[in-house]
Amino acid sequence: MKLRTLDGIDLRGKYVLLRDDFNVQIVDGKITEGFRIERSMPTIDLLRNAGARVAICSHLGRPKGTKDMKYSLRGVAEYMKLPLIDDCLDKSFMANMHDGDVVLLENVRFYAGEEENDPVFAEKLAAGFDLFVNDAFAVSHRAHASTVGVTKFLPSYAGLLLQSEIENITRVMEKPARPVLSIVAGSKVSTKIGVLRALIKLSDTIIVGGALGTTFNYALGAPVGNSLFEADQKENALAIMEYARENNCRFLVPLDKGVGPVFEPDAPRTDKDIADILPDDVIIDGGPKTAARDVDEIGRAATVIWNGTVGMAEWMPTWSYGSFAIARAIAEKTRAGALHSIVGGGDTVAALDACGVMDDITYVSTGGGAFLEFIEGRELPGISVLVVRD
Repeated sequence: MKLRTLDGIDLRGKYVLLRDDFNVQIVDGKITEGFRIERSMPTIDLLRNAGARVAICSHLGRPKGTKDMKYSLRGVAEYMKLPLIDDCLDKSFMANMHDGDVVLLENVRFYAGEEENDPVFAEKLAAGFDLFVNDAFAVSHRAHASTVGVTKFLPSYAGLLLQSEIENITRVMEKPARPVLSIVAGSKVSTKIGVLRALIKLSDTIIVGGALGTTFNYALGAPVGNSLFEADQKENALAIMEYARENNCRFLVPLDKGVGPVFEPDAPRTDKDIADILPDDVIIDGGPKTAARDVDEIGRAATVIWNGTVGMAEWMPTWSYGSFAIARAIAEKTRAGALHSIVGGGDTVAALDACGVMDDITYVSTGGGAFLEFIEGRELPGISVLVVRD
């Protein structure tokens, strides 16, 4: 895949509309984790140093096309020390910009036309700019006005982060060091059938965990208590396991679980083998036997792909045990130079950060849904419009 890039483009004095993904967690007006912002800085610095006049376009949350100030990007602007333009369609600021200036536009999802990819809205958003740069891999699986629509009105290019995402994920998908271990967790089988099938074709071993793993346990006839799982996905789960057998891919389900009487952060924890789970038990985390098995499998792998925490990792320390065991094992072996690791998904990245091992992973993707859809082999609309066609 060859993308149009900024290589050789004269940017001095050019007005650049830059799409970044600053959909970060904000608590009491403060950003609690700036991973996506930090990963966006190389492109911002490149544009600034080249003398471009940059307006960053982003979204935050789901305001559903209304100006709900709960989703304002003001906190992001303050974090980045950038001026905030109160309306993403306001162009009056452009007359006062100088080479190297950077501003942040208010939440593009305050307009319904963004998610509708409305051409009229896209044209208004693009008006006044000389070119468009997409550096928001995490939303490039969405055909929105700020990822696809504006490309019909502006010369469009991939930013450094977008290029890095595609290069790193593609490298693992096409030429992985073997054996390959994929760890897939999360809540739903129904949303991950495609990616599981793609990973089965790629991997030597797959581990499923979280509520996703619970559904596979249920499909195999195990008790799951009063827990989150998808009863209607039993046949799909069995079909996926059969597909793994057909492709000589070992498919590992949870051995035990951390359970509580209620689904609450402060619920008391008991670890139980899968067969011993009672009807009133609520599964909240992977158990110690499963964690030990997972760590052992990581020790055997040459490549690990990980998406999805195996429990409520944010409910530390009681319910983060399973996810943190995986994070630390991957980091330790990667740090030793014995493992190529790639991790994606917001909750998974947050677990790495909470463990203090983010910098020990070979590549950490900013994408969640985009990360999975790219692995699955789907065409991502925000990327396909940047591909150089023969």
